[in-house]
Amino acid sequence: MVASLAVAAITIDFGNTLVIVDRPGLRSVVEETADALGRRGIVRDRAPFLAAWAEERDRQFREEVPQLREVDIDQRAVRVLARMRGMPPPPAEERWDDLAAASRVDPGEIDAVVDAYSAAFIGRVQPVEDAAPTLARLHAEGYALAILSNWPLAVTIDRFAEAHGWLPYLRAIVVSQRVGTIKPHPSIFEAAASQLGFAPGAGGSVAPSAPILHLGDDWAADVVGAARVGWRTAYLRNRQVDTPLPTSEPGDGMAPEERVEADLLIDEVHELPDLLVLDHAASAGLRSTETLDRQAIQAQPADR
Repeated sequence: MVASLAVAAITIDFGNTLVIVDRPGLRSVVEETADALGRRGIVRDRAPFLAAWAEERDRQFREEVPQLREVDIDQRAVRVLARMRGMPPPPAEERWDDLAAASRVDPGEIDAVVDAYSAAFIGRVQPVEDAAPTLARLHAEGYALAILSNWPLAVTIDRFAEAHGWLPYLRAIVVSQRVGTIKPHPSIFEAAASQLGFAPGAGGSVAPSAPILHLGDDWAADVVGAARVGWRTAYLRNRQVDTPLPTSEPGDGMAPEERVEADLLIDEVHELPDLLVLDHAASAGLRSTETLDRQAIQAQPADR
């Protein structure tokens, strides 16, 4: 393990890094979503909605994550509402007839589900205590910062970052839903590097020597993925207890002959700044980009 790393930019995972996403917390989000939909007359029976949501979430993870694709919240909403209206789900090993399911759902209802879910998440889930102070310190010390997350609804992270005052510290919010692939696919890391201000190398990809560090809690997605594109890595330990999100442990996600070790092992986000030094030369060479602001977030489409 390296005691001190020189980097110019840092990307940070969202779920179970900047916020804790455990089963009780996420269940409360879905419960509030069901209540909001109930007030609109879209959901009339709360318990079946909650059960169907959990089952369809797990089905989507089984179907999409092995293909390095993000799950689709719109698709989940259609499937759950179709079940509420009498359409039986397919066996676990078969895919849904999504066209048939969509015929039972009004497009406006899908928007209502997504908006209720996003609002409930922002209202119910809190960041870890050291998230904002650490972002503020890293920004003040000159690092270019971005959130880099696998997440099915990018606008939720946008609005969460705005609600908690993180936008002045961030150059970018890079989310798998917008990029089209999930970590550990290299394209999402390359998208983040570009938005941070690093110039592309030969073939359009960011040079492997780009002095970027990625912090995350998922070994296969965060450590292996970042290491494969030549970034430095920091692994946040013991954050995947009782979570419904896809998880992995050290050693997972590697090819038989592949060796990957995290450069840094930490237990809390606030430990990171003391283990880094700013690479001034690389930082000076970054293309000029603005930090995100309220107007930029509000101008972004929901990308659903």
